[in-house]
Amino acid sequence: MKTAGNTDTDSDAYLRRREKYLRKVTWIGLTINLLLSVLKFLAGFYGRSQALIADAIHSLTDSTTDIAVIAGSYYWSRPADESHPYGHRRLETLISVFIGIMLAAAGAGIGWRALSTLHQKHASHPGWIALFAAFASIVCKEWMYRWTAAVGRRVKSPALAANAWHHRSDAISSLPVLLAVGGAMAFPSWSFLDHVGAALVSIFILHAAMKIIWPGLSELIDVGAPMEIQKTINTIALKNSAVKEVHKIRTRYISTSIQVDMHIVVDGSISVREGHDIADEVRDRIIDEIAEVVDVVVHVDPPEAALTTISK
Repeated sequence: MKTAGNTDTDSDAYLRRREKYLRKVTWIGLTINLLLSVLKFLAGFYGRSQALIADAIHSLTDSTTDIAVIAGSYYWSRPADESHPYGHRRLETLISVFIGIMLAAAGAGIGWRALSTLHQKHASHPGWIALFAAFASIVCKEWMYRWTAAVGRRVKSPALAANAWHHRSDAISSLPVLLAVGGAMAFPSWSFLDHVGAALVSIFILHAAMKIIWPGLSELIDVGAPMEIQKTINTIALKNSAVKEVHKIRTRYISTSIQVDMHIVVDGSISVREGHDIADEVRDRIIDEIAEVVDVVVHVDPPEAALTTISK
């Protein structure tokens, strides 16, 4: 990747450091998620809380997400080659969609079990250990969200920022568990609250799954960048006084990054070298000013060619 002031080697080294740091943060998140899953499952089992067991499964799905991110990062961070001229970043998308589908299946299963057993009464109400585990999960996952989000901003990683919000969603999903377990303890005859809490957790899981699946599917069918970004690209290109017009801007996502191809109109009497330099300046400026953009292909048109294109 070429950017103003950076060589390809500098850029590749930066990406390797970035991916290494991303994996380090994700490994720490994975370890905490696994410990939380075990804690909540045991607390749910011994504390007789179906809602907490469901929440443990939710945390376990976070762990599978972390594993997929760590494993996939070794492949999607590889540079482009002859077989993959655009790189390997679509693998990240495929992994995300797969995780989303598995997450949706888990959520549907938890919801079905909770609703189908809603009429059943617990032999005994949930214990204090279940209440403590739910509270500990909220505190721990909120801390993980704040830390991961801060690191994501520092290394400018949308993937890490998204993973941070996954931690926040897990903390939020533990709230109804805390309320359900506390309510069932305070009012033993309301044991159905534990089942309701499990059903609410399943809704959070399904919502998280759709937030993962839909962007992935949109990328796989080559949905373009939002109109605001396309307008920004147009504005940046016109900052070069030699650019008379911009048209045929096309964008597509490769994972969280954007690739752009576009046409600019310049004076038809200038040399090929001058046109090339103008295109390079426009390309570098767009990459520098829009963080998501990683590559831009600029086609240079003389005014008469642009008119022909428009007339077609």
